[in-house]
Amino acid sequence: MRIAGITIPDNKHLEYGLTAVHGIGRQRALDILAELKIEEYTKPTDISTDQENSIREKVESFTIEGELKRTVASNVKRLKDINSYRGSRHAKRLPCRGQRTKTNARTLKGAKKTMGSGKRKLEKT
Repeated sequence: MRIAGITIPDNKHLEYGLTAVHGIGRQRALDILAELKIEEYTKPTDISTDQENSIREKVESFTIEGELKRTVASNVKRLKDINSYRGSRHAKRLPCRGQRTKTNARTLKGAKKTMGSGKRKLEKT
């Protein structure tokens, strides 16, 4: 089963398989399946073609994949262009929602860079 160019895994329940599409989380997947009256524990191999098409239409009615990524990127670019505080934090690859950065913030800052112990060995004369 393919939706928006993404192959939905056959070995997972639809509840989790639909989350492979960027922009569809678990709750939205559950809402879609509930609205279409499809059991969430059904696997993609066990549904009919009509159900598959109805899922595809419903998912593609949302902003997903490339369009969503472009929208988010343009929002971040706008913040940078107007020189807002949040935009400057995005540009510096730092958290922009008030988190502390002395410790933590490893997701954005990357792996910890250690500089050494700071102690020098004394040389004997």
